[in-house]
Amino acid sequence: MLTQNEKNTSFLIHLSAYLSFVFPFGSIIGPLIMWSVNKDKSSYLDENGKEAVNFNLSYTLYIFVLGLLSLPFAFGSFFRNFRYIDDFDGFNFHLDFDNLFGVLSLASLISIVGIVKFVLVLVAAIKASRGEVYQYPLTINFVK
Repeated sequence: MLTQNEKNTSFLIHLSAYLSFVFPFGSIIGPLIMWSVNKDKSSYLDENGKEAVNFNLSYTLYIFVLGLLSLPFAFGSFFRNFRYIDDFDGFNFHLDFDNLFGVLSLASLISIVGIVKFVLVLVAAIKASRGEVYQYPLTINFVK
């Protein structure tokens, strides 16, 4: 039988992912610290902690990869403007739709992943407060 303390602690383990709004990598460090402190207290806290840590590591990796994929588009749009350097009126940086399409499309994907992460953390915290272990979607199991 789960105690209310275990439910509240698992709730806070999931919500500690919002520490990323306070400091960099807070979404990884917060759940990792809370899980490592509480994993020996009960199997319920251990399962919720593993899920939270794996989810936050996975989604941080996804956002990092999408960010790396946007670099060629950003550099391409910057260097594409050097074709106007022979205008002798000075170098004008032309921001048109062709130059920004790749960057904006990947930026919108990163934003969508961020919104999905925000909502899934909230759903997992609510389920944890009800005594359930939420299985996050598209999660790589780094911690087993």
